[in-house]
Amino acid sequence: MTGFLSRLGRNRKQRTHIWSAVVVAAGTASRMEGIDKILTTLGDLPVLVHTLRVFEECPDIAEVVVVTREDLLVEVSRLCREFALEKVSKVVVGGKERIYSVQAGLAEVRQDAELIAIHDGARPLLPPEVLKEALDRGAATGAAAPAIPVTDTVKRAEGGVAQETLDRSTLFAVQTPQVFQADLIRAAIHRVVEEGAVLTDDCAAVERLGMKVSLTQGSRENLKLTTPFDLVVGEAILDARERGEL
Repeated sequence: MTGFLSRLGRNRKQRTHIWSAVVVAAGTASRMEGIDKILTTLGDLPVLVHTLRVFEECPDIAEVVVVTREDLLVEVSRLCREFALEKVSKVVVGGKERIYSVQAGLAEVRQDAELIAIHDGARPLLPPEVLKEALDRGAATGAAAPAIPVTDTVKRAEGGVAQETLDRSTLFAVQTPQVFQADLIRAAIHRVVEEGAVLTDDCAAVERLGMKVSLTQGSRENLKLTTPFDLVVGEAILDARERGEL
């Protein structure tokens, strides 16, 4: 943990710009076998607190808007107060689909924000250097997201039958935070909602406007907690950080 905290410290500097974050924590955790992944404990803290602390400690971030389910609104608000997450400006209710949750979060971001980072609440182990690089590249290019190379062989299939093997040297698994110039992501999400399109991430929204997204260095530590097995991996990462191995 010492090494992880020192990386946070190295990123501390005087902020001269307005960069905001939207943390989306409104999912139903359907693959978690009854576990609420946002509120479950990882190490000695709730998952969402781990997630929000990375943004709280980032000097480039001016505010954080948290989007959650209606039934979690009171509890998430309480956690933000209990753990003194002072950058959290609003906790709001999301929609049935992720795109509507992002839209709800963007609506509460301060109007003078120049850059907006959108992050999955279920990615609690975001390394600070991954966040910083995505922010810096997003500020420079208008759109950026961390990604890691795909290491498994990937096949396109139909009806349970492999049709072709894809060239994995060109394939990347995209993570969050996905960082955008504020006016760009607002316009992109508005268009997607109007068209009723189904997208799996926010980069796809700006790509529909013809915008290229820069990929920055992601991290295998920055996993998304989707299944109970991911919680086991998350605990192992925390233990390794405590021992100074990560």
